[in-house]
Amino acid sequence: MSYGTPENLEGIEAYYTHIRRGHPPTAEQLEDLRSRYEAIVGGVFPLRENTDKQVQALEERLNEKYPNIRFACYQGLKHAAPFIEDGVEKMVQDGVKEAVGIVLAPHYSVMSVGGYIKRAKEKAEELGLPISFVQSYHLHPALIEALTVRVEEALEKFGEGAKERVQVVFTAHSLPEKILEMKDPYPEQLLATSKAIAERVGLGRWQFGWQSAGQTGVPWLGPDILDVMKTIQEEGETKEVLVCPVGFVSDHLEVLYDLDIEAQKTARELGLHLERTRSLNTDPLYMEALSDSVYGKLEGK
Repeated sequence: MSYGTPENLEGIEAYYTHIRRGHPPTAEQLEDLRSRYEAIVGGVFPLRENTDKQVQALEERLNEKYPNIRFACYQGLKHAAPFIEDGVEKMVQDGVKEAVGIVLAPHYSVMSVGGYIKRAKEKAEELGLPISFVQSYHLHPALIEALTVRVEEALEKFGEGAKERVQVVFTAHSLPEKILEMKDPYPEQLLATSKAIAERVGLGRWQFGWQSAGQTGVPWLGPDILDVMKTIQEEGETKEVLVCPVGFVSDHLEVLYDLDIEAQKTARELGLHLERTRSLNTDPLYMEALSDSVYGKLEGK
């Protein structure tokens, strides 16, 4: 399961309307989102293609690693077709006897992964399909290894002594602050992932920051990555920053626009040297984390 994205520029309004629970965006809001997509990809939508490739790569990995079971991978998206319910329905139509649901996001929140699971579970129960779910895999060794490799290779762009000198900022999609009152595990899981990577790499300076907060009129988790960079510049201890978006698993709007364009623009204005780590996409280590988590659900039963 994944968040979803429109297939083309013409589909942006319907997509945005679905995100807004049936309320069409204003002309200004629509133009803002359209301009962001045009800025990163000129009308080509990488998240859709990346998700398709991840689904295919996971299916191949599962069947290669566990030949005793025949695996078929389906996708269900939160805000675009095929919707989560469509994916479950297709499995039943194809005669699938047992299903495992996993979200292409390693960290659990009741407001994100929990919502995906709820929708899939309700549809599966309605159609009589046995299904279990992977809730999180934020400390899977293969995931930590894949992210560690990315941090180490990105640090090389800063030259000698980068591990001690560069400020590394781990980021994820912000959520409304009310999740803190709910004792939601999302912030703690993200910190645990970040700490595991920092220890593996041997980082001298690292912290956590949030990004891509929604404009909903309620407080969202902070500090935002743009504010983090302003603080780094004001403190003056370093002018080198590496962002590792641990909460995202592929190249899409929050990475290609929010970091590569918006955050880079802020970095230039502040006189900072900003780099970011490569996205996971279909990295074999990420596929290992996913396939192992899926099989673990079956083995556990």
